[in-house]
Amino acid sequence: MTGPALTSGALPRDLHPIAWWTWAIGLATAASLTTNPLLLLLLMGSATVVVMARRSGHPFGRSFRLYALLAAVTVVVRVGFRIVFGGQEIGRVLLDLPEIPLPDWAAGVRLLGPVTSEALLAGLYDGLRLAAVILCVGAANSLANPKRLLASVPPALYEIGTALVVAVTIFPQLADSARRVRAAQALRGGTTTGVGRLRRFLVPVLEDALERSLSLAAGMDTRGYGRSGGATTRERRLTGSLLLLALTGICVGTYAWLDPTAPRVLALPMLGAGGVVAVVGLVSAGRRVQRTRYRPDPWRAGEVVAVVTGLAVAALGWYVAHTQVVVAYPGVDVAPYLSPLALVVGILGTVPAVATPVPASAVVRREVAA
Repeated sequence: MTGPALTSGALPRDLHPIAWWTWAIGLATAASLTTNPLLLLLLMGSATVVVMARRSGHPFGRSFRLYALLAAVTVVVRVGFRIVFGGQEIGRVLLDLPEIPLPDWAAGVRLLGPVTSEALLAGLYDGLRLAAVILCVGAANSLANPKRLLASVPPALYEIGTALVVAVTIFPQLADSARRVRAAQALRGGTTTGVGRLRRFLVPVLEDALERSLSLAAGMDTRGYGRSGGATTRERRLTGSLLLLALTGICVGTYAWLDPTAPRVLALPMLGAGGVVAVVGLVSAGRRVQRTRYRPDPWRAGEVVAVVTGLAVAALGWYVAHTQVVVAYPGVDVAPYLSPLALVVGILGTVPAVATPVPASAVVRREVAA
């Protein structure tokens, strides 16, 4: 245990789940602000490096492979859609497919037709951007403990937090179920190829994942998750009115901020007022949920490094997208390139791989393997 502890500069421990999610959302934000394939590949590489260095030995730590597979499928499907529905004559034609005529009510939609290099590159760039966002979400799921994440949710957001945690743990549960079913089938032998093997593998995986989800829901219900508490009817109406008013203010402020023709008084002032009312509503809603927390997660230097890294990547990515448009959104007729600042955005995300403590479960796993 001495080696990993000295390497990371701290004793082995699990990082706060909110810190990992903040870091991952920062990388996903930077990825959503560009179509440069070089920058997107750097961001995906940064997420992969951190996951390989800091994932834990728990079952959810092995779900990153599924997200990588989903990201690759997303790129292939996006390019395939460009081929099937994006036929055009403008550009360098690589494959001249016959166009399938469509009825008049489908005007504006083309089925097949000439496939140009520009259309394929555009589909590839869009697919890589979506794949980078998926991979960042997968990195957060592989690094952050979902049960500890649920324990960190404010009392007022228990219902929403429970639904989100159950939703984001689908892939980790499928990964763990697939591993256990594969190991059991390897011991039993039998059909190893064809449709028979797929049926013998898929049905137990889905059944096991469903049973674990139901067990998780039953356990949370037993512990009181999502229960409204002993609030009176008046308190519930007040809380609902505050949250509804906050949602209205935030929606109006967001619309006015995005629409340059709207009055400026409805933009940032409305957003600020909606945010203040939302905080008041959340505090009021949190008072009706009484709970204790066993061993609360600490917030130390490692968490600060992860959060600051994610925010810095998002801020620099936004700056590059607004000041270096040619770098952030390269055309399909020129070779993409990276500026020094864009290179920093792509590499900065790897800082948590060396500046955060090693998970304690990862140390145990390495000792058992040794």
